[in-house]
Amino acid sequence: MKKMSTLRLNPELVADKRSELLYQQLKALLDEIEKKDISDQTTETINQQVEVINSTSLKDKALSKLLKEKQTGILKMLEKEYKLVPKNYYRTMWLAAGLATFGLPIGIAFGFLLGNMAFLGIGLPIGMTIGMALGASMDKKAEAEGRQLDVEIKY
Repeated sequence: MKKMSTLRLNPELVADKRSELLYQQLKALLDEIEKKDISDQTTETINQQVEVINSTSLKDKALSKLLKEKQTGILKMLEKEYKLVPKNYYRTMWLAAGLATFGLPIGIAFGFLLGNMAFLGIGLPIGMTIGMALGASMDKKAEAEGRQLDVEIKY
């Protein structure tokens, strides 16, 4: 099994707080990935992403953008190929989906039933709650199946 590359960014580049948080988060993610059984090809792809980060001279917002972009790419690849997800991945994803899928229709129904579209906003927190509940149950299922990485991603 291939060894995962280590993040080695110059500390001077990671000067602002946002970049520092993203850098530490990405390091934690890579540590968690190393504990999982992934193919050499996937490890090589991740290593290429890490080398791009290690060789950058970007700072501040540009560095934050690069770190976020690479982290998102790695997470999407892991989710697609291995169904590996970070903590609260589905909860966060379903929060927005719940607003749109459940909240708006419920709000519109309230608006029509009560004859006042001002009640549209009532459905949004209901939809958000439904979405978060669905996402939380999917997160629990992923954890039970051993598909959850022990790291929470906060953008």
